[in-house]
Amino acid sequence: MTHVDTVQEFHYRLPQRSASARPGAHPGSSLGSGQEFVSHMSLYDRPDPRRLDLRASLRSTTGDWLVRVNRQRVGVTVQALVDVSASMDFGAQRRKLDLAADFVESLAHSAFRVGDALGLRAFDHAERIDLTVPATLSRGLAGVMADSLRRCDTAPGGIEGLEDVVQQMGGRESLVFIVSDFHWPLDRLGVVLDLLAHAFVVPVVLWDRAETEPPRSDAIAALRDAETAARRTLLLRPRLRSQWRDAVATRRGELDALFTAHDVRPFWMTGHFDADAMSDYFLEAAA
Repeated sequence: MTHVDTVQEFHYRLPQRSASARPGAHPGSSLGSGQEFVSHMSLYDRPDPRRLDLRASLRSTTGDWLVRVNRQRVGVTVQALVDVSASMDFGAQRRKLDLAADFVESLAHSAFRVGDALGLRAFDHAERIDLTVPATLSRGLAGVMADSLRRCDTAPGGIEGLEDVVQQMGGRESLVFIVSDFHWPLDRLGVVLDLLAHAFVVPVVLWDRAETEPPRSDAIAALRDAETAARRTLLLRPRLRSQWRDAVATRRGELDALFTAHDVRPFWMTGHFDADAMSDYFLEAAA
């Protein structure tokens, strides 16, 4: 996805109100010039003659001139936290890092369409400052963000890099996407999710079918650990293939349990990014 006309966009709305003061498309907590009616107030308490409601004023038992008070819709800050560790360099058809770039490019166009600022932060074993893009409203940075991810050098990863990123963010974001295969120890991930408790967090879990599905027939396979590059040769008999599938199911169960415990729902991506599926994800979250 390198051209604007081929980029998939998706629709998203925050399910909770945001305290942002910048006008936009999301439910806000502040009063202003929005379309969501809240109540009537006395013109003397809220001197805005443009909002004068004559019918309500005539019905008022106090004889006050009443104005309509609305709650405004707001724009929010969105952050994409992208894992650029060595395991993201893997993929049978396309690298997981390329899929992450596709998603970030789609997110950038989607955010620009609704007036949200988008920032990019990347991590492996530490924060990748060279890939950082401060939150901005510029649509032109969509391709820049995506291309920087496609061309970046990978390194061994870990939760430390994600912790560094989250601690540097300062708690001002309303929507945070964590894009990773989560192929690292999960013992500290709960701490990261706690630090992001103020935001609506979407873990985008990228897995490749070559990781989750063993060969269908017996074979001798030369395997390489995506993070450490350690190699080993295995004879993939039926029992080992069954253990492979069981290990994948166990890992998915661990991730689901951890996210559920923090009231977070992951978005699973395998093979390609489906913008319609992401739109459905947010529709279900707002239901």
